[in-house]
Amino acid sequence: MTFLQSGFYSAIPRSAAIAGLAILLGGPAPTGLSAQGKQLFGKVTFPLGDVQVQVAKTPDWTKAAMNQELFVGDRLKTAVKSRCEITLNGGGKFRIGEKSEVLLTEAKVTALKKDFGATVTRGQVWVAAKAAFGETKNVAVRTPTAVAAIRGTKYRAVAGEEESSVLVYEGKVDVNWAQGLDQSEEDQQGDSGGPIRLIQPTEVAPPEEVPGPYEVTLEDWITIVEGIQINVRADGKYSMFEFDQAADAGLDFVRWNKDLDTEQGE
Repeated sequence: MTFLQSGFYSAIPRSAAIAGLAILLGGPAPTGLSAQGKQLFGKVTFPLGDVQVQVAKTPDWTKAAMNQELFVGDRLKTAVKSRCEITLNGGGKFRIGEKSEVLLTEAKVTALKKDFGATVTRGQVWVAAKAAFGETKNVAVRTPTAVAAIRGTKYRAVAGEEESSVLVYEGKVDVNWAQGLDQSEEDQQGDSGGPIRLIQPTEVAPPEEVPGPYEVTLEDWITIVEGIQINVRADGKYSMFEFDQAADAGLDFVRWNKDLDTEQGE
């Protein structure tokens, strides 16, 4: 059964929670390198308000331009009442909310496999992507406090130093903790900087009700489904619950994304 539970907090080591939250998802596409051999992440297709881009290895921030190409290593930031839509190389949307900052970390695109990655240091992002027939597509997002991986088409991630959240709108999210995941990657490749490798997750039954929080260490991937939110705190405690979809739909950023998804057929 899928792990669904209402508002309990479970503890894991603080170091595991702080290492970073990543989300992986599945959508279509071609390869893309610049003349300088840089990996094409996508292009700006809807800059709204004050959106700034810092090209990789340069000190200056410049105003984002319509149809501007973005590459791995570039950074984006948005001001108050500002947003930005990125169309991924080959399809799919990556949208950044106001008062957010994002580093584009990965874009590996072949005919049948597409891997994208981004680190969200503050603010929130919305990802909407669908894989074409016979194709796999991963869109990874890392926030300051945990690690997760999505199998599906649509989710929102909210980054915070003390707590980060992931809300699933379509598909499933596979969750793991960063310390064990990074250690596994170090064992395999000598460092923790490579892409996240998603293995078959374990779908676990809901735990029995207990009076108050209790501790559990998450050592394998588990799965939650659409309509579920996970919050991960910097101290290692986490909470999973069904979020209020009616209230959530009233949020301006959510409404904006859903309207765009409907218009664009995402």
